[in-house]
Amino acid sequence: MPFSLSSHSTSSWSYPPVVPLDRSQQAKLRGCIDGKAKPPGSLGQIERLAEQLGLIWQPSSPRAESAVLLVFAGDHGLTQEGVSQYPSAVTVAMVKTFLAGRASANAFAAATGARIRVIDAGVAADLPPHPNLVAAKVRHGTANAAREPAMTHDEAVTALTRGCELAGAEIDAGTDVIAIGEMGIGNTASAALLAHRLVPAPLDACIGVGAGQSDEGLTRKRAALIRAAARSDVTAPLDVLAEFGGLEIAMMAGAVIGAAGRRRSVIVDGFISSVAALVAIRLCPAARDYCVFAHRSAERGHGLVLEAMQASPLLDLGLRLGEGTGALLALPLLRAAARLLTDVASLDDVLSGAI
Repeated sequence: MPFSLSSHSTSSWSYPPVVPLDRSQQAKLRGCIDGKAKPPGSLGQIERLAEQLGLIWQPSSPRAESAVLLVFAGDHGLTQEGVSQYPSAVTVAMVKTFLAGRASANAFAAATGARIRVIDAGVAADLPPHPNLVAAKVRHGTANAAREPAMTHDEAVTALTRGCELAGAEIDAGTDVIAIGEMGIGNTASAALLAHRLVPAPLDACIGVGAGQSDEGLTRKRAALIRAAARSDVTAPLDVLAEFGGLEIAMMAGAVIGAAGRRRSVIVDGFISSVAALVAIRLCPAARDYCVFAHRSAERGHGLVLEAMQASPLLDLGLRLGEGTGALLALPLLRAAARLLTDVASLDDVLSGAI
């Protein structure tokens, strides 16, 4: 969907208006939840999630049945510095695995009744057409951020815009919930740099083992990211994204804002997806209201990113795979929270014998 003249703008990117949640009905909604056939507060975080969904969907009843996982794929020039134990070719191989229906995310999507669409945001190879592949490539991978900007401002804006439009198109087609995930060798390195500047936090506190670095590999990764961070002192969100970001991260950030602009919830996966959500929120603070944080990743730095967004994730399972796997595991909780509002009787009805 093209952007309207009413779009908002930040540092040369125009994005659709995102309306903060109207909290004037929050007390009434809280009373409705407390009045269900259960002790008040007895469903803990599910009640808080139900309240968030009720505010997002008001005055309609919340729905969470139709869900799609958007897996954004992109390669990173930082892999030239040895920041990952795997080569960039693994990104292409994993995209093919998603499209063949054989990745962990596919298994979890089948278990939770979600659809998967794979987005080529910036894979460093030409991919053949496939019904579940969206060709949205901005360029064949980012540049090496340890030596030069990962992308130009125009490329960052293009990625944000395409992500925004993709999420909007899914919602316009009837999707209730957008979940975001990613695939990209080297993207924990890019995400660490983004977190370092946008949390902000010490760089070393943001660097983790990613896909499983050895001690030697982690030392090499840390040295490369120190060089990258020293190359530029930018702090404005769009500048930081262009200097250090990945195309899949930028496109995920756009998807968060696109879903928020359509007043729909976004399930955010782990470390890298949360960094993308942080980018979106730094660009458009109102987008925070629409984010549901799936889980606390085992990747170092994720806790700092969550704290920066005042986020309480639903799950803590020691996950660090990415792909949107944690987001898919959280989807049934979202559906349960929506049905708490729509399906559960009030205590008054139970006591009066109306049931």
